[in-house]
Amino acid sequence: MTPRFFAACTVLLALPAFSLADTPPRALPTTPMTKETRMIVIRTLNAELVYIRTPFPMGEKGLRLRNGVVAPSGEALQTMLAMFGPSVKPGDQARISNVVIHDKSIVFEINGGPRKKTKWYQRITIAGSGGETPIAPTDQDANARGSYVELQFDHHVPDLSPAELKTLLRPVFDFDAKSAIESYLETVPPKVKEAIQKHQVLVGMNREMVTYSKGRAEKKIREKDGEVEYEEWIYGEPPKDVEFVRLVGDEVVQMKIMKIDGQRIIRTQKEVDLGPPQAAVADAEKTPVIPANRPTLKRPGEDEIDPPTTGSQSTTGPRKTPGSPPPSGPPNFQPGM
Repeated sequence: MTPRFFAACTVLLALPAFSLADTPPRALPTTPMTKETRMIVIRTLNAELVYIRTPFPMGEKGLRLRNGVVAPSGEALQTMLAMFGPSVKPGDQARISNVVIHDKSIVFEINGGPRKKTKWYQRITIAGSGGETPIAPTDQDANARGSYVELQFDHHVPDLSPAELKTLLRPVFDFDAKSAIESYLETVPPKVKEAIQKHQVLVGMNREMVTYSKGRAEKKIREKDGEVEYEEWIYGEPPKDVEFVRLVGDEVVQMKIMKIDGQRIIRTQKEVDLGPPQAAVADAEKTPVIPANRPTLKRPGEDEIDPPTTGSQSTTGPRKTPGSPPPSGPPNFQPGM
């Protein structure tokens, strides 16, 4: 075997490995989704059970998923969660209750969707001399607790199979997890994931992380240290190690372990930083939402009456402005009549 022939064989053997390593990911189909594929997608994904990978807010505004990016996110998402409340959180199990395919997007509703719906039999009424009575009354004041995600495309919904759609929905839905903890671990930082797997608590964790790591505490104590209120979660009891997890708000601020041999371990230095979203939630809860067209009692042409400040003297009548005439009574009214 000549050196030249050996070198040529080496190059030929290396080419397949190089081409496989640099193969770009499969692009989306250019053809629109056919009617047959639509039926298969709706029949396959409707009523599917999934685990949640990102929090969903309640209300008319759900999530949008485009090119693998979820919106809103960060502080904007935390503000929506504070205002409307969470529909589901990471690790929760949910059911896809409806699949609606539009021209450029697919809407996946979960847990009944953001709008309250009625069953067909709840619209049936029985009429008699006393009026109409529904056979299955519903609570009209009950709010829908579901949500949705809209998977958006640039030009049209491509001809994707259910398996390919599941891959695109990976940032929000987990179709492969077998348990809630398995799905939740994929949404937390690596250091937190390792601690939860070892059933440990780190300073800086939130309540949900502690619950996934240690389970629900059998004993909880509420105390006050000066002006700071805290909650102590106690795990274990003698003759075993006893762990005291101190939380202020939603964050672990102290971890204390009492060993069997009498040794005491106290950790207060933050061991994991989850970022500033909690501050955004607190600010959103403190800021009142004032409607744009709020009702007013002022007459046309009158200035808005400022509310009395703390410590000021309140009045029951209208405020007089300089140069304004005194209030008049009914027609033909004269003092002393």
